[in-house]
Amino acid sequence: MTFQPIKFYQTGTFTVGNRLLTPEQRSVQSHLDRSNAINSGHRACQGCGEALGARYAIDAAMEATNSQLIAVNATGCLEVFTTPYPETSWQLPWMHSLFGNAAAVATGVAAAMKVKGRSEVRVVAQGGDGGTTDIGFGCLSGMFERNDDVLYICYDNEAYMNTGVQRSSATPPAARTATTMSVGPEPGNVFGQGKFLPAIAMAHEIPYVATATVADLRDLEAKVKRAMEFRGARYIHILVPCPLGWGTASHDSIRIARLAHETGVFPVFEAEYGVQVSALPIRKQLPVEEYLKPQKRFAHLFGAKPKVEVIARLQARADRNISRYGLLQKEVA
Repeated sequence: MTFQPIKFYQTGTFTVGNRLLTPEQRSVQSHLDRSNAINSGHRACQGCGEALGARYAIDAAMEATNSQLIAVNATGCLEVFTTPYPETSWQLPWMHSLFGNAAAVATGVAAAMKVKGRSEVRVVAQGGDGGTTDIGFGCLSGMFERNDDVLYICYDNEAYMNTGVQRSSATPPAARTATTMSVGPEPGNVFGQGKFLPAIAMAHEIPYVATATVADLRDLEAKVKRAMEFRGARYIHILVPCPLGWGTASHDSIRIARLAHETGVFPVFEAEYGVQVSALPIRKQLPVEEYLKPQKRFAHLFGAKPKVEVIARLQARADRNISRYGLLQKEVA
């Protein structure tokens, strides 16, 4: 169900080139009546992928539910930059939970709506990779196992950015963080650790699992809308580049997210009841160097003596994603 009807990459207007798009072709973000779930005045860093991902995802969820939506937010960057007390940028019922219990709190909200007979009110839980793959992992697994009627969205910037760029279990191998320094014989984060939570969610055989990036707005919005067609536990994992933690230019966040997909580093697909049903195809796979080089967190791989062996291992991981999720677009004879 991956969705990209417009062959050009995203625009923030009603047009592609000099062609006026019909209302049916326009993204949620191009509608004048979009909800603006995250309004102006938040304090995200310039180029913040998480701010973009949350705005795209929640606006799409608001449209899919006729604005009958409650959001529960784990502690983290998204919570901090949108709600500096006593201010807020959120334009919907929104709750702040602890770092590790957003899934549990959202489950309680969904249960309360069920008891009140408010079946039209839907619940979204959201958090970063730290609050999702690490601290909140137990509560999230419980939500999956019980098949609670909650959509959980993880905005994955691959480290604990809010507290100083420390490693999380979503930090990729060889990446430099404050706790995986670029020193020693194997600098950066070690290989063989961490977890890919979308695969764990699929193992729970919940109704819907998807991955997305902020580079493919229409695909992201379509997956949020598709998730809202199901009842029960649903999970969407969105790659959101962090200029501060990744050491990238603030204007490059979309490009970096696109390169993550086009190199195979981050597979974009969706699954229903534990079975993959689609993948966003890559027209031509790019080498992982094109994704790694713009990021200072990987700068130690490209010094006077490039670490060819490490780069080859990262390439092998990307190739495995390509094969495992069927990402390469098949050419028509």
